Amino acid sequence: MLKSIQTSTMISTTDLEQLAEIELLRDEEEEDEEQSDAGPPPGLPPRRRSSQDAAHPYYDVARHGILQVTGDDNYGRKLVIFSSCCMPPSHQLNHHRLLEYLKYTLDQYVESDYTVVYFHYGLRSSNKPSLRWLRDAYREFDRKYKKNLKALYVVHPTNFIRIIWNIFKPLISHKFGKKLTYVNYLAELRDHLNCEQLIVPPDVLRHDEKLRAAQKGGPPPSVRSPPPRPPLPTQQFGVSLQYIREKNSQVVIPPVMSQTVTYLKQKGLQTEGIFRRSARVQLIKDIQKLYNLGKPVSFEEYGDVHVAAVILKTFLRELPEPLLTFPLYGSLQDIIRVETSLRVTTCMQIVGNLPEHNYIVLKYLACFLHMVSQESIHNKMSPSNLACVFGVNLARPPQGSMSLTALTPLNIFTELLIEHYHTVFGSRCPPGQVTP
Repeated sequence: MLKSIQTSTMISTTDLEQLAEIELLRDEEEEDEEQSDAGPPPGLPPRRRSSQDAAHPYYDVARHGILQVTGDDNYGRKLVIFSSCCMPPSHQLNHHRLLEYLKYTLDQYVESDYTVVYFHYGLRSSNKPSLRWLRDAYREFDRKYKKNLKALYVVHPTNFIRIIWNIFKPLISHKFGKKLTYVNYLAELRDHLNCEQLIVPPDVLRHDEKLRAAQKGGPPPSVRSPPPRPPLPTQQFGVSLQYIREKNSQVVIPPVMSQTVTYLKQKGLQTEGIFRRSARVQLIKDIQKLYNLGKPVSFEEYGDVHVAAVILKTFLRELPEPLLTFPLYGSLQDIIRVETSLRVTTCMQIVGNLPEHNYIVLKYLACFLHMVSQESIHNKMSPSNLACVFGVNLARPPQGSMSLTALTPLNIFTELLIEHYHTVFGSRCPPGQVTP
């Protein structure tokens, strides 16, 4: 039936809308069957709402946890997550306010490349916005929002989604349409995203479990992860700072960092939007492979400063323990409770608790980012802008994913590191310290 819908030129939009409603009702019946089963699988927590601060300008919408911004994808692009199952019944949610909240959130990130993950499961006739609202929303999201959206992943699509897509085809450009990817199982996201950073609602996890259990022949092959292989002696990505130091003649600054920073200091300090742009995916993978095999990398050959910038962010993001370490994560989050006049001093104290090697590497990075910020008149990257890019790559919680509310204190802390570099790092001079 769906194929005939997609190929027919005679069917009206009204007919498509009616078919969409029919498909949504079928989805609801399947959901009702799932929810009548004997409880969630063991180990999955109940649904929980976002703990947004009541002072948030869109607290009435944000408190539901419909929208989350968490970390980056595998290519250094900010992740924005929309979860239909978190939407309350329509009479409890002002959809106009929802649209304003979407724009308010995206406005903080659309100057950089970003990725959207849409969890479709949980959309019902009781909580879905009208088709008119969807059309208005698409028109509201003008070129500013669409230009830097690099990928849109629709997870657990149904016929309803495909029919809606058909309704909107006259409004959607071919270029935008190429950014859409349907994802049938959560495991398929692993090829594109860092799933450890992905905030997946428990309802979606349960639904995915049922889909995989119902599949003949067991779960999809991508779910069966091979046992981890020991890292190569030359490995640079995905291994600890200590491992890199031991395997590289006790070098203090990891080679990936020293080489990217050296190149960017020479070529990229005045590049507008440095660290905001992504690079060709396959090229980044190829460079990572060269590093991991111990082969030389010359960024001059690529002629694009954004390549080196993405490699630097990727290196930091893939450290098994973030540069600011797991034990200090709670202290970083508490910075928002500190009086503004005392925050620099608090930042110094937190940084002073880092292990020696982490401190040296962080100082090296912060010094470089301070240099970048000094050229903000050209590159448009102020300490605040740099903090939005690097904060999520410097720290993350020991368990689970980082919530939208956790980003604010992390960005504040990172901005302090960059803007007040000389003060924060001036009082401690560890042995063997190096500067960029």
